[in-house]
Amino acid sequence: MSGHREVSAVPPVDSTPRSPAPPHVRASAIAAVALGGLIGAPARYGLGVVFPHNPTGHWPVTTFAINIVGAFVLGGLLEALARLGPDSGWRQRARLCVGTGIIGSFTTYSTLAVDTDLLLRGHHPWSAVTYALGTVIVGMVATAAGIGTGAWMTTWREEERR
Repeated sequence: MSGHREVSAVPPVDSTPRSPAPPHVRASAIAAVALGGLIGAPARYGLGVVFPHNPTGHWPVTTFAINIVGAFVLGGLLEALARLGPDSGWRQRARLCVGTGIIGSFTTYSTLAVDTDLLLRGHHPWSAVTYALGTVIVGMVATAAGIGTGAWMTTWREEERR
């Protein structure tokens, strides 16, 4: 019987493997970032209270140190996680909680912009320029050092296992 199509009562099965929803819509991923934020933001605030900024033309040393430490830790974390395997499972949760949550709320590059603006408005252009450029340049070096440290730690860990 040419031209005749049989109609099946069973709908076709979709054999395409389903990937999980992207992290920005998953409750568990959002919770991981929020949990990290509950740690990082108060830590930054506490350092700002303990080491307040002298606004009379001086560098905001606390903000500078916070951003540099954050750049180092984030570089090391992301390098180590990348060397340990694909961005899934516990590695993805660690990246979201520690990298995005803790370090993302700990560092404060928006405060860098505000402090630079305040230095400029206070007629301290040399401090403003060196602070802004110093933060970016030293931050890049700290990130590279963190990446190197993350690579070294994962290599060292693998050698210890053998």
